[in-house]
Amino acid sequence: MKHTFRNSGSAIPVLARRRFVQGLALGGTAALLGGLVKPAWALQGLGEPVVLAGADFALEVGEAPVNFTGAARHATTVNGSLPGPLLRWREGTTVTLRVTNRLRVPTSIHWHGILLPFDMDGVPGISFPGIAPGETFVYRFPVKQSGTYWYHAHSGFQEQTGLYGALVIDPARPERVRAERDYVVMLNDWSDEDPEAIFAHLRKQSDYYNRGELTVRDFFADVDRMGLKRALAEHRMWNEMRMSPRDLVDVAGATYTYLMNGATPAGNWTGLFKPGERVRLRFINGSSNSFFDVRIPGLKLSVVAADGQDVEPVEVDEFRIGTAEVYDVLVQPWEDRAWTIFAQSMSRDGYARGTLAPRAGMQAEVPRLDPLPRLSMADMMGAMGEGEHSMHGMDMGGHDDMQDMDGMPEAHHARTEFHNPNVDMRVDMPRTRLDDPGAGLRDNGRRVLTYAGLHTLGGSLYPQPVTREIELHLTGNMHRFTWGFDGLKFSQAKPIHFRYGEHLRIILVNDTMMTHPIHLHGMWSELESPEQQFQVRKHTISVQPAQRITYRVQADALGRWAYHCHLLYHMEAGMFREVVVT
Repeated sequence: MKHTFRNSGSAIPVLARRRFVQGLALGGTAALLGGLVKPAWALQGLGEPVVLAGADFALEVGEAPVNFTGAARHATTVNGSLPGPLLRWREGTTVTLRVTNRLRVPTSIHWHGILLPFDMDGVPGISFPGIAPGETFVYRFPVKQSGTYWYHAHSGFQEQTGLYGALVIDPARPERVRAERDYVVMLNDWSDEDPEAIFAHLRKQSDYYNRGELTVRDFFADVDRMGLKRALAEHRMWNEMRMSPRDLVDVAGATYTYLMNGATPAGNWTGLFKPGERVRLRFINGSSNSFFDVRIPGLKLSVVAADGQDVEPVEVDEFRIGTAEVYDVLVQPWEDRAWTIFAQSMSRDGYARGTLAPRAGMQAEVPRLDPLPRLSMADMMGAMGEGEHSMHGMDMGGHDDMQDMDGMPEAHHARTEFHNPNVDMRVDMPRTRLDDPGAGLRDNGRRVLTYAGLHTLGGSLYPQPVTREIELHLTGNMHRFTWGFDGLKFSQAKPIHFRYGEHLRIILVNDTMMTHPIHLHGMWSELESPEQQFQVRKHTISVQPAQRITYRVQADALGRWAYHCHLLYHMEAGMFREVVVT
């Protein structure tokens, strides 16, 4: 794909840290060039929100100059803004969206999490050909749901360069959640580097952007903490596996500046409130490749919706939001002072930051980044790794045998996972704990949201028995930077077939050491508890390393659908399948 960038960013390894610091110093919501780009964000707040409401929309995809870091770049925009305008629909109406492509390359817009006819889904090569330069494509479909969602490009790397925006659907009935203020808080990752260059770097060296690898200082710290013998054993074990406990993400702050509603941390996006008001914050992770751990120090967060669906309110101090996930949160700041919205990256090399304040210009203390976490043996080995420090139970790709263990879920590896250079790890005894918040959030002294704490109001939409099970394994080879399902890249795999009307249980086993946010287009994914009881309805489910999760899918949407990891570079490298419902 051709792209809209004008700079390849070849000197990034040297400049990366400086660019991040520039982002902090210059702050700027895209210190805008020529007044062409304007941040679009919330429903009530500072600045000029770009909110388009109704049932008929005209959108133009184009490019515009931006400057987040002190260096001028070009972004892919919608109606000239980044993020694109907030679209506001109403449940029960039919919307028409006329999307015109002003780029020199094809484009597309996918309506993430929306139930619609497959030919309106916006995935080139699957649901339609894409939108050619100069052409207008008309999306038209009934709105069958309410809640917080978002939209983004599904063409090449245009999502990374800015083609995304928020989407709020008002319910047909009165809103269940009452709040005096209502803001979208969209989190993104921006790079000055050409995303094609990012991808090329990852293919040549998968830890190219990883500045957190273990050092000699870490080793001596481990000696102090656990003794020389055990420290040597643990470091030797990771070396023998040719893996690193610090491989949390592929692309990080070495090239990313993290944004909140289009503002850098120093830009400090601000939402206003009056003390005592209830404020609804609609958090959307619209990034290409980042997980964020979100908290507002001093305030409890009442999570009231997940991926657009109302849940039983659960009060937490912090939550992790995977790429493409959405959480609606209620807070009630009671004092006449500012509060920091702090969203640190899982790789602990940067953060997005905003402020809730009674008046413009106020700000609160910004927390320090938490320590960079390490993956544990449980993250590598699954159930057998918890509390143990041995290699038993993990197959590194050279053994076909599988051990068993009473009470533990048994993985069923596809033949294509064996003797396959695109698979560097297989987990035979995956863990199923939904109450595990993940690396970096365990035992941190704060109450952290987990999937076990989420319960969709009203229960399952599809209570009938499951008629078929499909087990898929998330696989990859870190060094080759190849990703797929069951060891096969998209280019090597046949489509997955669902029979129209059948009720499926999808079993996902993560055979890699990275967390993957998996998104099925066009249909809900109803996550189950370990006892296979309905838990929560979502459109994107994050699967931790060495974890086994199950969810139900009602195949009630005819057509061809995308199914993929929502980490952009994993999807591009092969973790993508086509699902055909006939």
